[in-house]
Amino acid sequence: MNADLTDTLEADPLDRLGFLLARHGAIAYARMEHAFTLCGLTPRQGTTLMLLGKSGHMSQKGMAGALEVDPSILCGILNDLEATHFVERRRDPADRRRHIVALTEEGDRVLAKAQEAITKVEQELFADFTPEELSTLRKLLARVRTSKSDTVCT
Repeated sequence: MNADLTDTLEADPLDRLGFLLARHGAIAYARMEHAFTLCGLTPRQGTTLMLLGKSGHMSQKGMAGALEVDPSILCGILNDLEATHFVERRRDPADRRRHIVALTEEGDRVLAKAQEAITKVEQELFADFTPEELSTLRKLLARVRTSKSDTVCT
């Protein structure tokens, strides 16, 4: 067993990496969920709008893949976003079987508000980190062995 991991096992139980990640992850999620709620969005709706904000529009199938959600889940998210006039779905003129999802003007407005709220949450969470430390943290977290097929993700 890795010596550093052995040291962690012998440390204060609340200092174990799994507990620290779980606690900080839960707090970060709760703060982000609250920020999205203030914008009238669920976290999934907010994440979907943020994805669309990068391109302005994309195929429904492409969105499901990028968000790593089942197409039926995405359909429900898009139904809600369409009902609030934040997105619109239309047939792809090049392939009538495909749906293209696009942000509306109202969607752009709520997206800007949501991005501002999420940025504020991140600034508060990571205020004590340098840009280099944030880059390192991002790289380290990318290496944590989790999978979208984990039972909590399905």
